[in-house]
Amino acid sequence: MTVHLLDIAPQFLVDDLEVALAHYRDRLGFRVDFQYEDFYAGVSRDGARLHLKCAPKSADERLNRELNDHLDAYITVDEVAHLYEELSRRGADVISPLAERPWQCNEFWVRDADGYILAFSQPLE
Repeated sequence: MTVHLLDIAPQFLVDDLEVALAHYRDRLGFRVDFQYEDFYAGVSRDGARLHLKCAPKSADERLNRELNDHLDAYITVDEVAHLYEELSRRGADVISPLAERPWQCNEFWVRDADGYILAFSQPLE
C-alpha cells in the first residue's frame, strides 16, 4: 500500500481570532471554512489552507522572523501578478513587492494582522 499526503494546514497562533478571520477574509480573500468556539478556525483560498488558534505567541520571535526574512508560509500560485494587484487593492500589507527572484520565480510577500509572513510565488517558465 502506498500512502499519499493529501493536504497540509499550518497553524498560526493569533491574538484575536475575529481580527485574524476578518483580515484573511477581507484583505487576503480567504474563505472561513469553520470556527470552533472563540479560539480556533480554519480558512482557505483555493487549495491553500491555514488554521488559526487564539493563543499567546512570542513577540520577540515574530520580530526576529520578520527582520531575517523568515517566511511562515510559501504559497505557489498561478497568475501571481493578478493576485498581487488584487491583494494590493484589498489593502494587504505588502512588505516585499512583486519581483523576479534569483530562485526562478516571481513573488511577493504580505504580513498578516499577527505579523505572519506569507509569500505568494509563481515559478518562471
